[in-house]
Amino acid sequence: MIDITAKPFYLNQPQADWVRQTLKTLTTEQKAGQLFCVMGGDYEPSGLLQMVQDGKVGAVLFRPAPSEVIREAYMRLDEAAPIPLLKAANLEEGGSGAVSDGTVFGWPMLTAAACEPEIVRKFALACAYEGRSAGINWTFSPVCDIDYNYRNPITNVRTYGSDPDKVLKYAGIFMRTIQENGMAACAKHFPGDGVDFRDQHLHPTYNSLPADQWYESYGEIYQSLIDDGLLSIMAGHIVQPCVTMENNPGLSYQDCLPGSLCRELLTGVLREKFGFQGVITTDATIMGGYCMAMERKKALPASVMAGSDMLVFNTCFGEDYDYMLEGIRNGLLTQERLDEAVTRILALKARLCLGEWESCQAAPMKWHRECADKAITLVKNIKPDVLPVTAKRYPQVRLICLGKDEIPEGSIRKITKAFLEKEGFAVELYDPMEDDLHGSGDLAESRLTLYMTNYEQASNQTGVRIHWCPKHALDLPRFLNEETCIFVSLANPYLLQDVPRVKTYINAYTATRTVIELVIGKLMGKSPFQGISPVDPFCGLPDARL
Repeated sequence: MIDITAKPFYLNQPQADWVRQTLKTLTTEQKAGQLFCVMGGDYEPSGLLQMVQDGKVGAVLFRPAPSEVIREAYMRLDEAAPIPLLKAANLEEGGSGAVSDGTVFGWPMLTAAACEPEIVRKFALACAYEGRSAGINWTFSPVCDIDYNYRNPITNVRTYGSDPDKVLKYAGIFMRTIQENGMAACAKHFPGDGVDFRDQHLHPTYNSLPADQWYESYGEIYQSLIDDGLLSIMAGHIVQPCVTMENNPGLSYQDCLPGSLCRELLTGVLREKFGFQGVITTDATIMGGYCMAMERKKALPASVMAGSDMLVFNTCFGEDYDYMLEGIRNGLLTQERLDEAVTRILALKARLCLGEWESCQAAPMKWHRECADKAITLVKNIKPDVLPVTAKRYPQVRLICLGKDEIPEGSIRKITKAFLEKEGFAVELYDPMEDDLHGSGDLAESRLTLYMTNYEQASNQTGVRIHWCPKHALDLPRFLNEETCIFVSLANPYLLQDVPRVKTYINAYTATRTVIELVIGKLMGKSPFQGISPVDPFCGLPDARL
């Protein structure tokens, strides 16, 4: 029996009575519906409205759209819902994770590089402020992964870095601040991403740490957040064989399932060992990491039976819903376990929707600028006389932009050029396809080559590396010993692996107009570089320090 008046829900008597009475009135079909968090944009508005009216949906997430559009969509659903909805968003980098006109505050690694707990608190408060303004009450954050493997294409700047203590500290600040301001946090991706070099979106991946090392790192993070009142946890499609087999010695390596399906991890570790009584949800069940692990008609009820309370997203909702009902009928999911899952979901709704929450206030853009100013990191500067950069010393700048050019505020290329020209530099936008191989004798000492690169972490890609021009790699920083070259990474902090001999290298962690402006100002000596890297930007490569 779950005590919903205790940690983490702490429901008062009217709220607890509502949960119990609501559970009694629900049919098995409606209970099954509460288990699903759907992607709102996958359905026609009228169809989604009907699903909500029928009680077949427990939670809804919309991809970012204008805040007014999101707000109105949720208002229509709220009016139709017989049971309040959990309204979810991925508030990982700011309000922009919920609404397209929200603030890109910065990826967690940007806040970590600022090395100030107050910055993380402001980050979380900005997320709560812009999320709640659009009707969001549940965020799939904080990211509690540890960026142990610099080759991982999905963790990267989404994390607070590679130091478990720092991840624990900052994830805890984020969680507490979010939950103090009317929103539920959902820590992810249990049992922990960042060890494997692959992406769980594409297939199951592995957290291969020995059990004792896992408990001392990832385990300690989750245990601490649980002790502090964490309301929900997202289980990833990540296998942790050592911890799984320790909890069930009868299993072999090949028997071990991803966290989203693994009873040993969800019930054995989270529930029984760590004492977690909040909501457990799977990561998106549309991912390869979930679909490849087990036949889908068995996997959906098996996830709930293993300890998950809610399933995120559907390959086909009607089919998935029928699979769940079939699993209940044939005993793959027991009525007792179904009721337990729905009780936790209703308790979370009671906590969020039946309580009184004060409006929170925030200054997201002001705080973003403060964070970026303190976080931008001068990683490497072998020739100190290169800085500061002035138009008198380098009247000509050859600007080379690599990676994704478009950001919400426009083109990185155009924004950078405009800022440089405003400071008096003449700027050449370099196009390697219009160039040819040439020697180094005619290189002008008064020209600066400035790289602005934006290689972002993202799902469904297998790596985050520089892709040079196929024409002789003419955009490569070839003549590093003959001309002045400065390399700025606006996203991936590990690009020194591809430009190890660059003499001046900067990590900025998040690509925004404000970050670009601050980088240029710091290059010119207008403000100091203050950031401290939360990871090893040299990737363990001795030559990257030369």
